[in-house]
Amino acid sequence: MNPSEYSRQAALFYNRLVKRYKHLKKYARRLGIFAYRLYDKDIPEIPVAVDLYIEDTTGALFAVLTEYERSPYNNDSNKEGKTTASLSELTKAVCDALQIPAAQVYEKCRKRQRGEAQYEKIADSGKRIIMREGKCRFLVNLSDYLDTGLFLDHRPARLAIAESAAGKSVLNLFCYTASFSVHALVNGARRVCSVDLSKNYLQWAAENAQLNGVADSERCRFVQSDVRLFLEQSAKRKERWDIIICDPPTFSNSKRAPQFFDVNRHWQDLIRSCCKVLSADGVLYFSTNSRTLRFNTAALSDNQLGSTGENKFVYHNTLFTVQDISAQSIPEDFRNKRIHRLWKINRSATF
Repeated sequence: MNPSEYSRQAALFYNRLVKRYKHLKKYARRLGIFAYRLYDKDIPEIPVAVDLYIEDTTGALFAVLTEYERSPYNNDSNKEGKTTASLSELTKAVCDALQIPAAQVYEKCRKRQRGEAQYEKIADSGKRIIMREGKCRFLVNLSDYLDTGLFLDHRPARLAIAESAAGKSVLNLFCYTASFSVHALVNGARRVCSVDLSKNYLQWAAENAQLNGVADSERCRFVQSDVRLFLEQSAKRKERWDIIICDPPTFSNSKRAPQFFDVNRHWQDLIRSCCKVLSADGVLYFSTNSRTLRFNTAALSDNQLGSTGENKFVYHNTLFTVQDISAQSIPEDFRNKRIHRLWKINRSATF
């Protein structure tokens, strides 16, 4: 389709893509980034996201176009004088802006949902490519799930942990495809344990480790378990970890777990359980996508002196310091600066 033949919305979308691609292509090349968000609901009446992936072996460019479900109370097609561009028209705009064939654009629709739905298969074409991030390579699945296997908004956090992992023991909870774990292993972590409830994602994680040559059973361990049960058992065994990454789902009611999980209700207990297995001078990275979680440092304390500072709490006679590092953890390519929140919790000293 010739860009001059687009509807008004599609023309706006096409022009925005061209402008962002010109800017972000230079940004990505300068920083050595091979997967990034090109469009992030920039125009309110066009609520889609476009993520770009560059295949490592061929340099081929692929795009994932995700349409977000619109609220019935805020639907542009119901407003006088406005029409909503179809997904197929937006896909054509992506092809024209990036100069790639339609076969290299994958369409998805993200609906309002809870629980495990975002992790269920939506297709079965098995289109996987290998892409590079830092010193690592990862298998991403462009077609079969809402998420591709690599959360692009956590790129800065992954690279930061990679820089600090040498010689450390690392625990990756709700590990998904274990991208944090692979970064830690490739950058010299002493041992890494990755925990998830999904057998399929742990298999994917193992493939990522094998792809990077770090599937050493003495350093790299994968555990299929409910995270809360694992932490309880780990504390009984008096295991300790120098770095813990905890990025739980907002809500889960998996039949494989002993009880449902709601991050807004259970975040305090989850963080405390992590603190029990954090080594002296260790650091916990706690992340959430929930916009309604009310993080209160003092609420984590089991000692009245824990409320003396906004960024400190005392738990089991140990002082912990909390930093909200959300702002610096979200990359430039994400327009949505509330895509996640991230706290860095340091175990400081015996109180």
